[in-house]
Amino acid sequence: MAAQKKAVVGPLVGAVVQGTNSTRFLVFNSKTADLLSHHQVELTQEFPKEGWVEQDPKEILQSVHECIDRTCQKLAELSVDVSNIKAIGVSNQRETTVIWDKLTGEPLYNAVVWLDLRTQPTVESLSKKIPGNNNFVKSKTGLPLSTYFSAVKLRWILDNVRHVQKAVEEGRALFGTIDSWLIWSLTGGVNGGVHCTDVTNASRTMLFNIHSLEWDKELCDFFEIPMDILPNVWSSSEIYGLMKAGALEGVPISGCLGDQSAALVGQMCFQEGQAKNTYGTGCFLLYNTGRKCVFSERGLLTTVAYKLGRDKPVCYALEGSVAIAGAVIRWLRDNLGIIETSEEIEILAKDVGTSYGCYFVPAFSGLYGPYWEPSARGIICGLTQFTSKNHIAFAALESVCFQTREVLDAMNRDCGIPLSHLQVDGGMTNNKILMQLQADILHIPVMKPAMTETTALGAAMAAGAAEGVGVWSLKPEDLSVIIMERFEPQIKATESEIRYATWKKAVMKSMGWVTAESEGSDPALFSSLPLGFFIVGSMIMLIGARYISGIPY
Repeated sequence: MAAQKKAVVGPLVGAVVQGTNSTRFLVFNSKTADLLSHHQVELTQEFPKEGWVEQDPKEILQSVHECIDRTCQKLAELSVDVSNIKAIGVSNQRETTVIWDKLTGEPLYNAVVWLDLRTQPTVESLSKKIPGNNNFVKSKTGLPLSTYFSAVKLRWILDNVRHVQKAVEEGRALFGTIDSWLIWSLTGGVNGGVHCTDVTNASRTMLFNIHSLEWDKELCDFFEIPMDILPNVWSSSEIYGLMKAGALEGVPISGCLGDQSAALVGQMCFQEGQAKNTYGTGCFLLYNTGRKCVFSERGLLTTVAYKLGRDKPVCYALEGSVAIAGAVIRWLRDNLGIIETSEEIEILAKDVGTSYGCYFVPAFSGLYGPYWEPSARGIICGLTQFTSKNHIAFAALESVCFQTREVLDAMNRDCGIPLSHLQVDGGMTNNKILMQLQADILHIPVMKPAMTETTALGAAMAAGAAEGVGVWSLKPEDLSVIIMERFEPQIKATESEIRYATWKKAVMKSMGWVTAESEGSDPALFSSLPLGFFIVGSMIMLIGARYISGIPY
């Protein structure tokens, strides 16, 4: 009997999406943008101390290999020849900092994740060195001095980990964000791996001049970072190197974008004034400002949106950054145990349809945009004896929407032209309760693409369009039409404003929790206790009171 004939399909492009909670590999048809197959692996996060967030770079790399291999197996089961995969794009969690030994290929320290707060003393010390009348850091980078960005994480590692210092002194150390670590490893590692990054990821390190598009000596001197450990900076769409192992050996890696820029490209927001909001571990609203840098007066970041080719122009964006979005759902699952799967939160919220006056500010890592307030911590307020886990679930979803409203309000004022609708993507957008809440709280329509894997799509588009690959056209007339699901506001604007005003009161109460006095408290008594301890304690007392009162719980 003749062997089964392989299906004939157009050129394919793969995309690695390396996120905070998981890694995925997805394969698209470059002519239709259809998703053919994918595989996902969930990742471990480590919390060695209060406020510290780390990941194992080797686990991240292994997850990429596993996702690629399993996706190729699935394609074979569909009778798709993997030799049709002509390019690979990489999109990644941004700011997360890795430093490794170029002679052994081994990480010299765990990856310090973008959410990590250990660098607050470093930030405070550095901020005293910036002249009050010349904030050259922000004017060159578009970023406020914050624990969020890579330079302060790298500075902390160099200050506190002796064997990293030694590796730097001996010329063995390489620094990179996750994209650099992956591309170096996948293109050969110790055997000729390419040490590079793209302009979007470089713009999040706080060492990169977003005007000249180069590493900045004044910034590197300020942070005391040796420039020889930094990767070469390339555009977001060009051939960086070839895969050196696995099922896709020899395939070029030709696209690289930080995850939020990848989603902007995947949503095809190529025109000035277009914006998208991605709901992942955090929540990130990017507004395309075209070829000009727009500096915010309201707590937004100025960042590189993309540069789709070595000789193509750079485009910029205003960004509103929310630290905790999907992470609050994972927290309810893993820390409080009130849900067993992330999907259950939609059921709990739907059952009550209201937070019943309960407000949740998930400031686990302080507050990002538009406040940039590291002293804030998470609170749940407005609790009564009637409050149940369903109301807390609803309040958690609302918190994501309220944080987006704060960022969007700032963006509308900075840009002067309010958005008429919001394009959304990311895993959380599968939650219809969340999407309807977002439309209600913003009081504008929310537009969700039928294919929500826009981060992966953006990375694939950049890879397929690269010079020397040329299997994906980025001409407007050739781009696939995005089919959208539309969520219209269903409540009165006055109700939306009342709920939003109450949320703002809750945000004010979340600030100032970390003070010099609290830092001086007995660490054995308080500092090792997570926020969940206090909330669980309150819930136990609440359940006890209801039990005594004969109220079902």
